[in-house]
Amino acid sequence: MIVLHHCVSARSFRPLWTLEELGLEYELRMLPFPPRVHQKGYLETNPLGTIPALRDEHVFMTESAAICHYLVAHYGPTPLEVKATEADFGAFLNWLHFGEATLTFPQTLVLRYSRFEPPERRAPQVVEDYTRWFLARLRAVEAAVASQPYLCAGRFTAADISVGYALLLASHLDLSERFPPAVRAYWNRLQERPAFLRALEREHSEALAQNVSTVPASRTTI
Repeated sequence: MIVLHHCVSARSFRPLWTLEELGLEYELRMLPFPPRVHQKGYLETNPLGTIPALRDEHVFMTESAAICHYLVAHYGPTPLEVKATEADFGAFLNWLHFGEATLTFPQTLVLRYSRFEPPERRAPQVVEDYTRWFLARLRAVEAAVASQPYLCAGRFTAADISVGYALLLASHLDLSERFPPAVRAYWNRLQERPAFLRALEREHSEALAQNVSTVPASRTTI
């Protein structure tokens, strides 16, 4: 049985969404955010205390985009994966990592210096600078989806899940109104996917069942 450790709205939503797209059975273990503070026993599972953590028999992984790639490659064949023999393989890998390294990274600084640091350490200028950085990087997404429904290979892939999570996080940061038009339309398409909706419902129901707050981690003040 695949086991995914997850906090509401955290990066672990990427593998959760991927699991739902693949229709795999899995156990979802919900954790309070941040788990390294509120559930210290989790450090025995992941010494870094970060989310996600996925266990699949002998496989243990903690990087959200890499987990998505692993799942679609290991449990394929699936249209979610773009294979090395396809023309858009390079674009697929680039977008898969772009979602985390280029889009989610600046948002983590926005979160840290607007909500996670104590009031005396918050930095409005950092928040504004990295908000602008994130929105500027959306130009690449805008260019890609202006003339096609998804990022690459002519279909929905794990790359869209990776970038889609960054847009989900941005919506929690109240930035979605600042998306350019094609990105806004793309984000609307992603939110209509049945697997995306199932992932949200599974997240919510398991949080309630496991007595974990349903408030998104990105809206939590530490």
